[in-house]
Amino acid sequence: MESWKTSLMEAARKAAERAYCPYSQFPVGAALRTRKGDVVTGCNVENRSYGLTICAERNAVFQAVDKGQKEFDALALYTPTSDPVMPCGACLQVLSEFNQTMIVLIGFQEGIVEKKLNELFPASFDHTPPGMVSYSCS
Repeated sequence: MESWKTSLMEAARKAAERAYCPYSQFPVGAALRTRKGDVVTGCNVENRSYGLTICAERNAVFQAVDKGQKEFDALALYTPTSDPVMPCGACLQVLSEFNQTMIVLIGFQEGIVEKKLNELFPASFDHTPPGMVSYSCS
């Protein structure tokens, strides 16, 4: 595996150690690589009102955007499980907003699975109603 992928997965593993998951006991870490090569991490943060919980992937994206980063080429996701755990639909949709072909590395105790985002999420929501203009804040 390429060294940057190994480093990205290690950053995701370390992020999982910082997860706040007192209810599920299911730590998840994510590391998002920008096109410039910077890495921004996130972990899942649970809340007793479950709907307010945020996944590690979205946490990383939101932190990156707050830092002015909006161009990503890879995401590493790590869970300390015996099988790979795929990102949820909400996270896949948020990631697809930025790069539908980014590399997604899914790490677990037994190894790493590598996919492209559009393989995991081939039909993302991407709808601009007729007569409407799609706007960007940037």
